[in-house]
Amino acid sequence: MKSFIRLFAALAILLSFTFAAQAHEDHLPWTDGVIKKIDATAGKLTIAHGRIVNLDMPPMTMSFKAKTPALLAKWKEGDKIRFRVAEVGGALTVISIEAAK
Repeated sequence: MKSFIRLFAALAILLSFTFAAQAHEDHLPWTDGVIKKIDATAGKLTIAHGRIVNLDMPPMTMSFKAKTPALLAKWKEGDKIRFRVAEVGGALTVISIEAAK
C-alpha cells in the first residue's frame, strides 16, 4: 500500500509539472517570421523573425531547435508563420507554430 501511495504521489508531482509547463507556454508571446530553412534531421529550423519580446531579442535570422520533430512536419521554406520560442535546457526552442494571419 505504501508503494502505491508513493507511486501516486510521484505521478501527481509529474503531472503538476507538465500542466505548469503547458500553462507557461500558452502565455509566451507570438512572434512573426518566415521559415528560411528546415533541417528535419537535426530538428532545427531557421527563421527570419521580428522582435522576440520574451527574450528581448531584436529582429534577425537565426536557427532554432524544434520542441518536437512533429512540429516541423507541415511547414516548408518560405511559409509565413507566427511562433512561440523559449529557452529550454539552454537552447532557444520553438514551442509552437501556426500560420501567420
